[in-house]
Amino acid sequence: MDLQKQDLQQPGPRPQGVPAASELRASDAERDRIADILHDALAEGRLTADEHAERVEGVLRAKTVGELEVFVRDLPAAHGHGPGAVHAAAPHRPTAGAIPVEPDDNVVAVFSSAVRKGRWRAGRRIHAYAIFGSVEIDLSEALYDHQQVVIKSWAVFGSVDIRVPENVSLRGMGGGVLGSFEVATLDSGDPEAPIVYVDGWAVLGSVEARPRRGKLVADILDRVQRKVDRSLRRHLGH
Repeated sequence: MDLQKQDLQQPGPRPQGVPAASELRASDAERDRIADILHDALAEGRLTADEHAERVEGVLRAKTVGELEVFVRDLPAAHGHGPGAVHAAAPHRPTAGAIPVEPDDNVVAVFSSAVRKGRWRAGRRIHAYAIFGSVEIDLSEALYDHQQVVIKSWAVFGSVDIRVPENVSLRGMGGGVLGSFEVATLDSGDPEAPIVYVDGWAVLGSVEARPRRGKLVADILDRVQRKVDRSLRRHLGH
């Protein structure tokens, strides 16, 4: 009787033609989960910046669940027994008095287009105006002198497109009037990481802010690498 019960509990053979779980096509949500594990591993010093960039690139190219799992197979978080560090979420509003009333930079597009991208210095307050035009603000390679950055956006029959590195925190505080105001909320694992607040209105237009996968704030990477180097020197007795 016990043998019969044991046989019933054993999983039967997989029906012919049914793929294994690792052979299933990967979804965007699964790619994001793997990317988050890699992001945490970089912040913890388990991966170098080059290793992280290489793996993230592979994650974006992966087609199946099995191909994704390869990139985190050697990381504790992928097996449910990571260090479990808890990071406080970034506040939803800037610290009182931290952001000036007057903008440090104005990006204006009226019946035209305007772009801020590449290696540029982001101020604490940026105003973006897209009126029958388009504004692109790319912070993925910007220099951050301050931890909190507010981008006040007005899109009237126009569009404001904002991109940030994937290792900052991102918050949305605006809205839309017959328009679209979309901010992909993001939490950095580093409490010292910049926080980008997107505020304003989309009136018969659109404001969109989201992370650019694979792009990281350079000074955060440098700080992480320095921590890794110090740990290695202590371990080697230097």
